[in-house]
Amino acid sequence: MSLDAKEKMEVRLAFMGAAGVGKTALIRRFLQDSFESKHKRTVEELHSKEYEVGGVTVTIRIMDTSGSYSFPAMRKLSIQNSDAFALVYAVDDAESLQAVKSLREEILEVKEDKFAPIVVVGNKSDRQQERQVSSEDVLSAVALDWSNSVVEASAKDDDNVVEVFRELLQQANLPSRLSPALRRRRETFPKDGNGRPPMNKTNSCLIS
Repeated sequence: MSLDAKEKMEVRLAFMGAAGVGKTALIRRFLQDSFESKHKRTVEELHSKEYEVGGVTVTIRIMDTSGSYSFPAMRKLSIQNSDAFALVYAVDDAESLQAVKSLREEILEVKEDKFAPIVVVGNKSDRQQERQVSSEDVLSAVALDWSNSVVEASAKDDDNVVEVFRELLQQANLPSRLSPALRRRRETFPKDGNGRPPMNKTNSCLIS
């Protein structure tokens, strides 16, 4: 593959979960470093972010999906077109974790891959007083039984939000999709115009 011309590649991330768990808030915090406390129903929105990595333009497309299950065809299409998935639940909503389990099963079925790239995200970790979901239980179920990564985060407090995206990009196996020459040069994502931290590779499961 010639490196004379600027190479381009794309990775698609899908944020999925029950309504009101904070999918949009996590994406907004990452892209705009802002937080809106009022919940607005999302049907489906696609966001894009570009990074320059060793002469390669990497486009990250982030699909913010509906928390409503009235759009099964749309949800299936989002799964088919995505490279990695953030399955979001709220730590103060036990039922939202059940939605994550159902979504994971659907992803494995649609992708026909029991090792589909999935990161389970427990949002609203700032709500410790209202917590209904045990970190230990989730870590046991997800990391051990499912062999998926777990991150607890707070879009409100900007806690571990960047870690969510770091883990997603690692799960999407982004480096291995570059040529060997470019792979050696790809160490970190540079800071973007909003001054967001670089997204380095990480192997850890993060539970607050």
